[in-house]
Amino acid sequence: MKRRDFITLIGGAAAWPLSLSAQQTKVYRIGALLVGNADVVSFRTELREELRKAAYVEGRDLLFEFRSAEEKLDLLPNLAGELVALKVDVIVALYTPCALAAQRATREIPIVIVSGNPVETGLVASLNRPDGNITGVSLIAAELHGKCVELFRDMFPSIRRVAALGNAADPISKTFLEHVLLAGRTTGIEIVPTIMVRGPDEIDEAFASMKREGAGAVVVQGSLLSKNTAELALKHRLPAATFSRSFAEVGGLLSYGPDAPESFRRSAGYVIKILQGGKPADMPVEQPTKFELVINLKTAKALGLTIPPGLLAIADEVIE
Repeated sequence: MKRRDFITLIGGAAAWPLSLSAQQTKVYRIGALLVGNADVVSFRTELREELRKAAYVEGRDLLFEFRSAEEKLDLLPNLAGELVALKVDVIVALYTPCALAAQRATREIPIVIVSGNPVETGLVASLNRPDGNITGVSLIAAELHGKCVELFRDMFPSIRRVAALGNAADPISKTFLEHVLLAGRTTGIEIVPTIMVRGPDEIDEAFASMKREGAGAVVVQGSLLSKNTAELALKHRLPAATFSRSFAEVGGLLSYGPDAPESFRRSAGYVIKILQGGKPADMPVEQPTKFELVINLKTAKALGLTIPPGLLAIADEVIE
């Protein structure tokens, strides 16, 4: 072999790994902390799809680490700790209990929340200047539970008593109840009984108690929305409502709140900005701009209820 050819061979060999290295990209690890309610499927779908649209290919550019409490909120601190131990690049926390658990677990890893009342719960300093490692989307969920009472009044003008089902393990259960009680005073509807459960296994008896006490309908706190809750409400012949459309989709009578899939897509936008070098402290928290009323007509028929045509006309979606 000629000396010149040998030098060329060595030079090419030296350059080859450098070229390969330049083509390699960082694989990001995205953690997601979930209550485990009816919103999980929609959330996963929208998060994955938005990142795919931004050219982040799962398995090549990023990996997902989903952790769900399966409606047992006392598991959230340990699940948040698992994500921190994995050194994920971003944590996405769906709903206030998850957001607070993530906040307690780390002050360093960026956290994107989809949560109600982030200022009032101490997640961010302000909406415009989050001032920390947390930003995301505010759902103003607690206030919207009160709107459900108003909708029951419009749907059933003769209703006199609406129950409230809260989640004692949810840090904003008190705020949830305050807004439902306020709506009761405004509409002249008695909010009785108000029951706080500590887990999904207590919901059946809670509905039975509501029925015994003459409740004509029930407002369900968002962290309890699940197919099981919807089915138990139907079993006890109780029209049930909350703020997330997922509840109506799995059998609840109605929902009124922000466009959930859109909120999930917006949270993915924050994840993308962070992966591109953005800092949560510099990203204002967004508030909902679009709200939707969803009515499950199939459930109404199963309950023997007639929904006023005027209400059906203004619904964004009617499930039949």
